[in-house]
Amino acid sequence: MNTELIGVLFILLLTIILAFPLGRYISKVFKGEPSLLDFVSPLERFIFRISGIDPDQPMDWKQNAWALLKLNVFFFIWGIVILLIQSWLPFWNPNHIGGMSLTQAFHTAVSFVTNTNQQHYAGETSASYFSQLMVFCYLQFVSAGTGIAAAALVFKGLATKQSDNLGNYYDLFLKSCTRILLPLSIILAVFLLFNGTPDTFQANQVITTLEGHTQTVATGPAAPMVAVKQLGTNGGGFFGTNSAHPFENPNYLTNITENVAILLIPMALIFAFGFYLEKKKLALIIFSVMLLGFLIPLGVGLHYELQGNPSITQMGIHQPKGNMEGKEERFGPAATTLWAMSTTTTSNGSVNGMHDSLMPLTGAMALLNMFMNSNFGGVGVGFLNFFLFLIVAVFIAGLMIGRTPEWLGKKIEGKEVTIAALLIILHPLLTLGGTTLSTWLITLHSDWTWLTNTSFHGFSEMLYEFTSASANNGSGFEGLLDNTVFWNLSCGFIMLLGRYLPIIGPLAIAGSLASKKQIPNSAGTLPSDSWALGLIIFAVIIFVAALSFFPVLTLGPISEHFTLFH
Repeated sequence: MNTELIGVLFILLLTIILAFPLGRYISKVFKGEPSLLDFVSPLERFIFRISGIDPDQPMDWKQNAWALLKLNVFFFIWGIVILLIQSWLPFWNPNHIGGMSLTQAFHTAVSFVTNTNQQHYAGETSASYFSQLMVFCYLQFVSAGTGIAAAALVFKGLATKQSDNLGNYYDLFLKSCTRILLPLSIILAVFLLFNGTPDTFQANQVITTLEGHTQTVATGPAAPMVAVKQLGTNGGGFFGTNSAHPFENPNYLTNITENVAILLIPMALIFAFGFYLEKKKLALIIFSVMLLGFLIPLGVGLHYELQGNPSITQMGIHQPKGNMEGKEERFGPAATTLWAMSTTTTSNGSVNGMHDSLMPLTGAMALLNMFMNSNFGGVGVGFLNFFLFLIVAVFIAGLMIGRTPEWLGKKIEGKEVTIAALLIILHPLLTLGGTTLSTWLITLHSDWTWLTNTSFHGFSEMLYEFTSASANNGSGFEGLLDNTVFWNLSCGFIMLLGRYLPIIGPLAIAGSLASKKQIPNSAGTLPSDSWALGLIIFAVIIFVAALSFFPVLTLGPISEHFTLFH
């Protein structure tokens, strides 16, 4: 057990150590300074030339937001068309998999284009190799690039003294893919290949087991998709069981590497923010607030998973490792808990065990991570969500000291605070609204079969599904039979709203701040890199999450916890 905790500590320290230099590199990419991968610039220029885009054209926040939306509409259309017609395509479908239904294709295309990757299908039985690579893997690159580029635009807006120019979305988007995501994904994919993750276009293999029975073993070009799945906080697995599958995550060493990959870029972007604005202390404060918000749920989860399940103990069964239900023997409960907290504190959503089998309060902590939806978060978008809480915190701090709120030399006025407050409210509105609707429907139609568990846990499954969709996370309590018209459509629309409004809002705030004149600091100005401000931000995040979501937590995992331990 102590060894497992050392493994948890090692993964966290290794990620932080790697994130710092990566953040410095990302800052150079955003600023256009000389960097390690400048040799790819001819390829970038070629792409811009054939597409007719001028990457040097200055763009305000509205032009950048419109460019982002146009590209993502194209990505969505590409994805849904391929998924509908994949059975008709003459290549990369050796297992002869048919096309998806319309609602499943809609949900899947939305899920991958929004960086959610909520999967209402099993990859080895529902998607051809062409779809896995040219839809899922491709969209995992471009959706992650979308989030990183949006964060870079906000960085630019905060660093600008007075201008409408936030940079060029197309330029930042392409560089995010070619200079950040692609090289890291190649390194991780090669590492996974050497550890046994397949990368083949052969059909599923039929083997004879030691007992003399035949079994079909699914393979395919998994390694490249798994790499970008983790690094881009995408989470969409090649196989139905995601990184609990031995081909996606063969051993403890790959588990360490993939867990580091989940957190690496989200952490690095916080350091990149400090380097970009030349405010390292501010970045340290933001990083510390996020890390504290991550470690508290992690500590609660480790306590209950290592303690074991009291119902199993009452059967007279000893649990030397803790709660092993739904976990892989090669990982154990501590590494699985760390993954569960990592994948929900970011918008990754991949799993290396069954979240449905977590202890009730561990599941509650996974939900809490998604409720807060701001501690590290998805690549780029995690910072944007935190930025909204920061604006509200600055406003509150300004009221406390009795003067107009200011941050980074810019006044925070009604427009910025209104946008931030409305978007903060959006997340609980989508989550709780969807959960209320599903609860009402299941009470009206008790014969519907998509809810396989009753009472508190069944409610938690529905709550988790909508929380995952709204937070663009993608993980799930898989006791829920979610490939239905209701779940495909409801989660699809929630994913769209939960993705693009929280991107456009911070762009509007950054554009508004960039156009304002800088004002000199005075004796009454709250320093932008104050630890007191960090404490206020942390309090705002906790109070918003607690006030908005505590009632539903009591109806689900908290009630289940007291029932179990009674």
